[in-house]
Amino acid sequence: MAAESFRFLHASDFHLERPMGDLDELPPHLLETLANAPWKAAEAVFDAAIVENVDFLVLAGDLLNPAMAGPRGISLLIDGFERLDAEGISVFWAAGETDDPQKWPEAISLPKNVTLFPRGRTESIPVVRGGNTICMVIGRSSEGRSTVHVPSYRIDPTDYFTVAIGVGGADAAALAEGRFDYWALGGRHQRQELEDGATVGAYYCGSPQGRSLDEPGAHGYSIVDVDSDGNGRVRHVDCDTFRYCHIHGDATEISMAGDIRQFLSQRIQRLQHEQGDRNLLIGWDLALAGGDAIQAVGDPAQLLKWLRQEYGHGKPSAWTVNLKVHPPKTYPKSWQEEDTILGDFLRVTERHRKSSGSELNLKPATEEHVGLPSTSDTLLAEPTATVRAELLDQAALLGVELLRGGKVNLS
Repeated sequence: MAAESFRFLHASDFHLERPMGDLDELPPHLLETLANAPWKAAEAVFDAAIVENVDFLVLAGDLLNPAMAGPRGISLLIDGFERLDAEGISVFWAAGETDDPQKWPEAISLPKNVTLFPRGRTESIPVVRGGNTICMVIGRSSEGRSTVHVPSYRIDPTDYFTVAIGVGGADAAALAEGRFDYWALGGRHQRQELEDGATVGAYYCGSPQGRSLDEPGAHGYSIVDVDSDGNGRVRHVDCDTFRYCHIHGDATEISMAGDIRQFLSQRIQRLQHEQGDRNLLIGWDLALAGGDAIQAVGDPAQLLKWLRQEYGHGKPSAWTVNLKVHPPKTYPKSWQEEDTILGDFLRVTERHRKSSGSELNLKPATEEHVGLPSTSDTLLAEPTATVRAELLDQAALLGVELLRGGKVNLS
């Protein structure tokens, strides 16, 4: 049986019900663009399916919660499906928990080119072109499992190239047991390739648009080309209009740049060069040097304001979402040796740091504030070692600033 070459697009995790996150302050000049970013990215998937002249589109779950995304979200999907139908492009949709088929409005019928796989049953659908079957698509919608249950995908052996669609966590060894040529996976928002020994492989294509600093980097969809010998090539395409960037800076990098503002400026310019014409949403984690080489950063609130004014209003924009400045672990030795209250304070701080703050009792602080949230009360009454260390660093910084007559900084 002679095989034919074909092409398909793999996308997932539109999450049209979910807005952009990690924004403590919404920049007015970006409001409309931010609100439309997830929708624009989803539309780009349908545009690409037509432009790339794919034979079919694979959707691996979590496209939208119909009730939360509302009529606009449903309309976007239906319009996209109908556009593909007009081009003769089939759609194979395996739903996740977010887009559970039972949540889809009964009054709205899907176009005839769309196969929405059921829960609890695996279906094997032939993809036909010019009267000939070119491959088989195997799928089932999620039943709430956290991982893809590979044994549920068993089908009768076939000589056709097989594309299996799964939603949830997966590992290469388990997927290899399915003996499918390509696993189109969804449920993870970051791109990831799994080695499973198949002809082409197993891929999470990720979400078309990142939603938070926990989802940094490029987002889009995947184009898969399969030749007549069954050899495949996967090409990742970016379609995000906003890109989250989580940047860590240490004392050495800051010193090499000259000062904190120079460091921030250089990193933003590098990011803009690397990320092209996309708007950037940046989170900074800066660790300062201590000891006699202690670095000055000034007021972090003023630094944040400067970043947003300097770089947040351009086209494209580089908007700083948040700025965390981690206090130094140590202070100049000369300060500690002073016969002053500051010296006494730093010596006591150093003693507590050596014992990881285990002698500190924060429970009385919770008892003095009756309106304290229960989560904060628990955190202070029984802090973890990490929380103790962070609290001690912040307390040391506050004490140093007060005793040296500087500005009180609780960030």
